[in-house]
Amino acid sequence: MLRVSNIKLDINENIDNIKSLLLKKLKISEKELVSYNIYKESIDARKKGKIDFVYTVDVELKNEKNILKKSRLKDVVEVKQNKYKDIKSGDEKLCNRPVIVGSGPAGLFASLLLAQRGYNPILLERGLDVDTRTEDIRKFWEDGKFNPKSNVQFGEGGAGTFSDGKLTTRIKDIRCRKVLEELVNFGAPEEILYSHKPHVGTDILKEVVKNIRKEIIRLGGEVKFDSKVTDISINNEKIESITINDKEILKTEVVILAIGHSARDTYKMLYERGVKVIQKPFAIGARIEHPQSLINKSQYKEFYNHPRLGAADYRLVEHTSNGRTIYTFCMCPGGSVIASASEEGQVVTNGMSEHARDKENANSAVLVNVTPEDFGSEHPLAGIYFQEKYEKLAFECGGRNYKAPIQLVGDFLNNRVSTKLGSVNPSYKPGYKFVDLRQCLPEFVCETMKEGLILLDNKLKGFAMEDAILTGVETRSSAPIRIVRDEETLESANVKGLYPSGEGAGYAGGIVTAAVDGIKCAERIITKYSEINI
Repeated sequence: MLRVSNIKLDINENIDNIKSLLLKKLKISEKELVSYNIYKESIDARKKGKIDFVYTVDVELKNEKNILKKSRLKDVVEVKQNKYKDIKSGDEKLCNRPVIVGSGPAGLFASLLLAQRGYNPILLERGLDVDTRTEDIRKFWEDGKFNPKSNVQFGEGGAGTFSDGKLTTRIKDIRCRKVLEELVNFGAPEEILYSHKPHVGTDILKEVVKNIRKEIIRLGGEVKFDSKVTDISINNEKIESITINDKEILKTEVVILAIGHSARDTYKMLYERGVKVIQKPFAIGARIEHPQSLINKSQYKEFYNHPRLGAADYRLVEHTSNGRTIYTFCMCPGGSVIASASEEGQVVTNGMSEHARDKENANSAVLVNVTPEDFGSEHPLAGIYFQEKYEKLAFECGGRNYKAPIQLVGDFLNNRVSTKLGSVNPSYKPGYKFVDLRQCLPEFVCETMKEGLILLDNKLKGFAMEDAILTGVETRSSAPIRIVRDEETLESANVKGLYPSGEGAGYAGGIVTAAVDGIKCAERIITKYSEINI
C-alpha cells in the first residue's frame, strides 16, 4: 500500500476531486488504481485570503513496486497496513467471570474486547441506562430535580456521553485506530477515521454506547445498571470479591476498575480497604461563553460562513507571572454549558455539543493548574476535599437550587458583580445568579484568570470581550487522585487482580485515551487467562 500526502483542495473544490489529483500525483491512469481511502484530513489557513483542505490518502495499485521504481514520486511512501492484532490467550484458568466496574470509555472498551475474545465479562454501572439517564438529566436541567444515581457523571457511557464527544489524542498507539473503527462500527460517522479534529457529539454518542452494550450482551457478556460497588474483599493481597449495593456479593479474581473521575465514594472505600492511592495535580476554573460567530470570524476570517468549515474551535494556553498556567479545555463549538453535579448540594459545570454544533454559543473551560501543594494536606484524598469545597461554595452562591454563579468577563476583570447581561445569553440550566466568582474560586485561581484572560485575548481577539460569560465552577477536568498500578501488569500496586483503568484511575485524559487504557487492561487479562466456558 502507498501513502500519498500533501494533496490539496481549495475550500471551494469538491472532495471527489481527490481521485484525479491522486492519479496525477502518482502519474498513473485510472485502470491502475485498485482502491483509495482518506487517511487524514487537515486545514491549511496560513495564507491570507485562502483556505485549503490537505489530505493524506492510502492507495492500492495493481503494480505498486513498478510504479515506485519507474520514477521518483514526491510525497509518496510505501507503508504496511498497521492494524490492531489480537493477542494470544493465556493458560491460567479463571474460576469466575471478569468484572468491569464503570461503563465509561475504559469500561466499555475493556468489556467489548473481553466479550469479543470469549471471556463473558460482567459490566457493572452504578448509574442507569442511557435513555433513562437522558430523561433524568433533562428533568434536572429543566426543574432542578437532581438524581444522585443518574446524572451527567454517572450512567451508561460515563461523563463523555454528555460532552462534545472529542476524539483527539496525542498518544501514538495502534489501539487508537481500533477505538475509532469500533465507534464507526457502532454508529459514529466515518469521518472520525480521518478528520484532524474528530468528534461525535452527544446525540450520536448516546446511540453508539447503546449499540456497544447490545454487542457485549450478544457475545455472552452481562451489563447490570444501578449496580454500585460499595465494598471489596481482599485476601492475601488479592481481590476476592466485590459487594454490589451493600448486599450482593460477587466472587471474582479479576476486576477492571474504570470508575471515572467523579466516583468519590468509591475512592474513599478503596482507600479505607488499603488500595494504594496518591494525590495528583488537576485544574479548576470556570466555563467561558462567547457568540460562536465571534470564534468563527476570529479563526476563519472572511471564510467564517463557509459551509465546509462548520463551527470553529480553539485551544489556548498561557503562563502567568505567578508561575501558574491558564488554559482552555474541552472546548465545545456551538454547544452548551451544562449542570454536571454528581452529589447533592454542589454545582459543577461542563460543556456539551451535538454533532451539528449548531447552537448560538461557543464555550470552553478556562482552567488554572492546581498542585498537591495547594491542597493544604498530605492526605491522599485531599484533592477530592479541595474540589468539594468549591463546588459547595458555588451551590451556596447560586442560591442553593443548582443555579450557577455567573459573572461577565468585564466585571470579573474589574472586581464587580454583574447586574445585567450583554450580547451573550448563558446556556446553563436550570438557571444562573450574578455573583462575584471570587466567592467560589480560590484567590490564586482568580488572580491567574484575571491576568490570563488578557493574555489569551492576544491569541484570540475577543476572548476577553466585556460581555462574555464566566460560569462557575469547573472542577472535574481530571481525577484528583491516582490509583497506583504496576507499570507492566497494570494491576494495583498492592492488590493483585485489581486493574485501575482510565481517567478515574489517573491514567487517561479523554475518550480515546481512556478507551485505549481499558483495552490495555483487558489485554493483560487475556494474556494471563484462558477463555471462560459457562
